[in-house]
Amino acid sequence: MSAHCQLTGAKPGFGNTISHSHRRTSRRFDPNIQHKRYRLPSEGRHVRLTLSARAIKTVDAIGVEAAVARIRARGGKV
Repeated sequence: MSAHCQLTGAKPGFGNTISHSHRRTSRRFDPNIQHKRYRLPSEGRHVRLTLSARAIKTVDAIGVEAAVARIRARGGKV
């Protein structure tokens, strides 16, 4: 499973680890991805979303129905 948020579209960033001697090696900055299960009352079922920690706070603020609508508007499958 890739580190990709369904709501915000957050995905890994890439950069370098710089050692004390200033040698550079490639590294990856992953978003804080969590799997969260929500009840979707309009469809009478549960949905399991792959969200970043920031997106979980967004779902708490706007509600699961609006969040699912945004995911579907982005072309995501729920």
